[in-house]
Amino acid sequence: MNFWVIRLQGAVPYAPGMSIQADRAQPDEARAWWQRVLLVPQAPRTVFAELRDDSREAAEARQDAIAAIAFFAGVALTLLSSQAGSFADDPARAGIVIPVWLFIAGLFVGIVNYWLGGGVLYLALDWLGAKSTYRQARHLLALAAVPLALSLVLLPVRLALYGDDIFRSGGSDSGAGAHVFTALAAGFALWSLALLAVGIRVVEGWSWPRTVGAVALFGGLLAAVDLALTLLGG
Repeated sequence: MNFWVIRLQGAVPYAPGMSIQADRAQPDEARAWWQRVLLVPQAPRTVFAELRDDSREAAEARQDAIAAIAFFAGVALTLLSSQAGSFADDPARAGIVIPVWLFIAGLFVGIVNYWLGGGVLYLALDWLGAKSTYRQARHLLALAAVPLALSLVLLPVRLALYGDDIFRSGGSDSGAGAHVFTALAAGFALWSLALLAVGIRVVEGWSWPRTVGAVALFGGLLAAVDLALTLLGG
């Protein structure tokens, strides 16, 4: 007669004498994914190759690391938005209000980009004959966004130089300094775009022309979605 071992993911059949190595494997693999995230800028091909395994166990092992990237990338994108540059123009938006807003806005932007952006990427890849799933597309997009998340290292430097003027229109951060940080942020964004191309090529096994076409199609669809949302919002 089988017994049942209750785990966080649900109940699984267990027989006396059964090895518990399978139970230990998933936490170990989850910890390994935190290390892989740090390796994305150095060895992207090795990390992206892991996405070929789309089993439930593999996806669950990497979901926490993926969620963290999506959040930090969302914060980085929020800082690049026009809203961030004028958020503190209202005197009531000062002090603790700024980091609270940044956290909430970053979380929202991260979620939207992860699910909606992942969907757009899946659609672009599917149109070109890819066999990857929607989940793989989301995870691929998140891993490619690691440089965007890393761009947050610029925030302490900006705060040290300009304080909360970075959240005000026409603050001390305007001028040449602003152009320097804009160029650096653009560099991180291009880095993410390059990683996206590498990820598509590795996961799908496509040629470079087909990969570049997929990235271009993704960019076009993303621009169309952004325009549609802007028109609806207006």
